[in-house]
Formats: sequence, structure tokens, C-alpha cells
Amino acid sequence: MSRRGNCWDNAVAESFFATLEWELLNDTHFVTHAACHGALVSFIDTWYNHERLHSSLAYQTPVQFEQNLLRIRRAA
Repeated sequence: MSRRGNCWDNAVAESFFATLEWELLNDTHFVTHAACHGALVSFIDTWYNHERLHSSLAYQTPVQFEQNLLRIRRAA
């Protein structure tokens, strides 16, 4: 977040939280804080970073994108 009125500041965070709300939290009720925490960690570490294809990353997962970026940097 930089200045007020800069519409791009929150775009990534808002997109992530919209996905989180739609894919994980929609119609889900957690009994304990620990259950919620475990579901969030699993969602981010398993599905969001390793399985979900992101259109802004040329339809790659974040892990695939980072691996390709590292490979390109090492080759240069």
C-alpha cells in the first residue's frame, strides 16, 4: 500500500482474499481456531501454491512460475 487513491495497491490482496473466501470459506464453519488455521495453511500450501493455475502467471502455479524463473536466471 502506498498512497490513497492508487487502485493497484490492493489488487493482489483482494484477488487472493476473494479466492480464499469463494474456494475455502464459502459455506464452511470452523468449530475451533486450530481447525480454521489448519484449513488455511492447507489451502495456501497445498492448493493455492501447488495446484491452482494463475492466469497472471501464464496459467502456471506459483511454484512452477518460481521454478521456471530460477531456471532462467541460472541459465543467464
